Amino acid sequence: MLIDGLKRLGRNVACTGEGINDVEALSLADIGLAMGSGCSAARSHADLVLLDDNFEATIEAIKWGRNIYINISRFLQFQVTVNISAVLTCLIGGIFIGESPLCAVQLLWINLIMDTFAAIALSTEPPLESVTKGMPYKENNPIITPFVWR
Repeated sequence: MLIDGLKRLGRNVACTGEGINDVEALSLADIGLAMGSGCSAARSHADLVLLDDNFEATIEAIKWGRNIYINISRFLQFQVTVNISAVLTCLIGGIFIGESPLCAVQLLWINLIMDTFAAIALSTEPPLESVTKGMPYKENNPIITPFVWR
């Protein structure tokens, strides 16, 4: 009842459980966390299973999950910037010079270098401690915000 009431109020709800009596709550919650030592029904209805039965793992999971979201946003911001710059360079060069200043091989090389190294750099970025202080991200939250587009 508590989970249903909180969700009707528009709140994000996480629930932790390990027994058969927690299955319904784990299913209703936005995020269901089951303890690894719990029953198989609880583990199968949960979104995340904590293998070491340590509540600190919950905070670490939230921290790394938010970090992944932030890194994907950073990567997309970088890619949009690089690709718009390349398109504008080719477009403006085509208008004023009469041909693109970058040939197809150069554009492929730029994309290869930018995609590979940016992906490696951003995928290995560890989470900051402050990442857990903010509000949870909504499902319909845009990954590229209007601020980033500007």
